[in-house]
Amino acid sequence: MCGIVGYTGVQSAAPILLDGLKKLEYRGYDSAGVAVMDQNVIAVHKVRGRIAALCEKIQDGAAVPGFTGIGHTRWATHGAPTEENAHPHLSNDGRFAVVHNGIIENYLPLREELIREGYHFQSETDTEVIVHLMERYYKGNVRQALIKTANRLQGSYALGVICSEEPGRIYAVREASPLILGMGVEENFFASDVTALVNRSRNVIYLEDGEFAELSKESIRIFDCTGRQIDKKATRILWDVQAAEKGGYEHFMLKEIMEQPGAVKATLAPRLKNGGVEFEELAGLVPQLASLRKIVITACGSAYYAGCAGRYALERLCGIPVEVELASELRYSDPLIDEHTLLILISQSGETADTIAALRECKAKGAKTLAVVNVVGSSVATLADYTVYTWAGPEIAVATTKGYTTQVAVLYLLALFFARCLNRAGDGWERMIEAVQSLPRRIQQAIDMNASIPALAKKYHKNPDIFFIGRNTDYAVALEGALKMKEISYLHAEAYAAGELKHGTIALIEEHQPVIALCCNPAIMEKTLSNVVEVKSRGAEVLALTYRDNQKILSVADDLLFIPRVDPLFSAAVEILPLQLLAYYVAKENGCDIDKPKNLAKSVTVE
Repeated sequence: MCGIVGYTGVQSAAPILLDGLKKLEYRGYDSAGVAVMDQNVIAVHKVRGRIAALCEKIQDGAAVPGFTGIGHTRWATHGAPTEENAHPHLSNDGRFAVVHNGIIENYLPLREELIREGYHFQSETDTEVIVHLMERYYKGNVRQALIKTANRLQGSYALGVICSEEPGRIYAVREASPLILGMGVEENFFASDVTALVNRSRNVIYLEDGEFAELSKESIRIFDCTGRQIDKKATRILWDVQAAEKGGYEHFMLKEIMEQPGAVKATLAPRLKNGGVEFEELAGLVPQLASLRKIVITACGSAYYAGCAGRYALERLCGIPVEVELASELRYSDPLIDEHTLLILISQSGETADTIAALRECKAKGAKTLAVVNVVGSSVATLADYTVYTWAGPEIAVATTKGYTTQVAVLYLLALFFARCLNRAGDGWERMIEAVQSLPRRIQQAIDMNASIPALAKKYHKNPDIFFIGRNTDYAVALEGALKMKEISYLHAEAYAAGELKHGTIALIEEHQPVIALCCNPAIMEKTLSNVVEVKSRGAEVLALTYRDNQKILSVADDLLFIPRVDPLFSAAVEILPLQLLAYYVAKENGCDIDKPKNLAKSVTVE
């Protein structure tokens, strides 16, 4: 939930650190800082607020000499967003500087212990105990001090450390928080996300839990928790630098909305072969499918809503009961899961703390685990028995768009693949394959059909509350549509199952109350229409999402959003596009910081 970066090489470190922090600002943006080592002196510069203020303070790095340094952009957890609480933190003797992503759960007893020993604290953060422990354990060997320090820490952390006694070296360690090493020529790097490295290096090494790294300009050495050196293979980053840039769009979110036809095509194309669906990476799972008694999908946030949308296809095509559980609830619920359960974990980053914990809990109970993730080498991808990558490319905006649609697309593919393996596909196989294959084209049509959305945003952006209603798959999409609206526009937006209106929700409907009604499932269209009439009769203004030729809805709705006709079983990946665009333009009308909404971070790596 914070971003960290480190550099050592033959170039001035500060400008490189600032560039990396700019790429990580979506991970944290309430304060920022750098620590740069020049000869044997560490200079720390910190600001409250955005990285632009740090750039101004240190003249884009020109005011800070040195070839080795670490940087941090913060999303506050312990302590308010102040300059004192900003990272990096210095040891009392000025010998060590530390940056940290994660949460140290036992920091309070450690803090009290260190205070009793005479250490002075300058901040309210959990991180500051780390740098004082480094000073305490240092006996001339930084790596040994770091190993001893890490052994005292409970929680999640990705750490970057520099020591004035070792100019030209940076140290890193990871436990339950992402950390990636970048390999260069006479320079090496670390960062909490590959987007901070891709401008400088395409060859990266993903650290795993309990691993330590020692970086100099000449080499990268990696050690396990006992200090034994180990070998790690490098991975080549295939997407280009432009994929992580705005490319002329005003915001990353708008760019990523517009990238969805291509992103979904990249997800589908390698798996749709020979008139069917192929998953070579799931060959080991196929013989076990017949023994499954249920499938459990678990995730957080938008990934959870992707699971809600994909559930319908999995359950209907495979004939296996499917449950969708929030990972934050599943991990503490002592779930009824055993060796006859397939746990599908969905995470864009692959580093979501609750999802990782749920994975471990259910795997210990014997469940087979399948990860649907975007980030290669991430924790979820590494821990799961089987992994399917979405291949969505980098997603920078905090509010996910193409991450969601590609996750839904993977669930559709899994539903078809499992159904065929179990001989349960039934009639209409070619029609279903064609429907899924056409999704990129249908998504593009959904974008093209809604040129009126900016004007609709002007109408609806001042409303304090917006309700979304739908049934079946429409309700699943309404959940994600409401989340998009609330997280970037800051309007109160809630999704309700349309059939539940009479059970209390309709009491909230007043004159001119906006209600966004999803009406894209012909099998239950009459039922949804009756709900639209209910709220209209109580004064609501209805914005309906439907097909262009749906005359019944057209006759009662005040305003309209459209999608092309698509098989309702696979419609969620198309229906969400107009709702994403509406949320974007409402947020723009409200003057919100769309790519970096307040209080939110892209990757929730802590509870």
